[in-house]
Amino acid sequence: QVDVTAMAQLFGYVDVTDFSFIAAVLSIAFNPFFWNMVARWEHKTRALSRAFGSPRAACYCLGAVILMLNGVRSHCFTEAMKSHPKLEGLNCHGAYYAGLAILAVGTLFVTSSFFALGFTGTFLGDYFGILMEAKVTSFPFSILDNPMYWGSTAIYLGWSLMHASPAGLLLTAVVAISYTVAVLYEG
Repeated sequence: QVDVTAMAQLFGYVDVTDFSFIAAVLSIAFNPFFWNMVARWEHKTRALSRAFGSPRAACYCLGAVILMLNGVRSHCFTEAMKSHPKLEGLNCHGAYYAGLAILAVGTLFVTSSFFALGFTGTFLGDYFGILMEAKVTSFPFSILDNPMYWGSTAIYLGWSLMHASPAGLLLTAVVAISYTVAVLYEG
């Protein structure tokens, strides 16, 4: 038997029909779907490379779009947290500082991944034919597969804990599921 008391309590704080919550779920799910579809389309057709005059220019433009979409996702996530009540049990200094530490670790993974991969390595350059000389095995790849995805998930988890937000915790689970599906699809 599974005790679903905690999950039932969590759903008591979250209105899954709220517009801001739905917008957050849709933006979370859309982002990895979008960049994977566009990258695969580019790999098959080279249409973006032709349209932008070079694979590098096309990759930089896709990267800019992905960054904008990530900004929209983060905004929707934050708005959904703001529109839902806080969980009093998490509204304390301990949870806040634990969230801050998790957010810091997530930020470390995301930024160090970016520095290890570079812009084109981060933003799907391999689909544009922009290949790295060798597989990156330095930190954080030396300790974690897909550190960009799990670092991003940790950032959302930390942000949710810092705001004592049950809606944020549930949305963080959506982020983790979306990235898990993306990893399976990309693999």
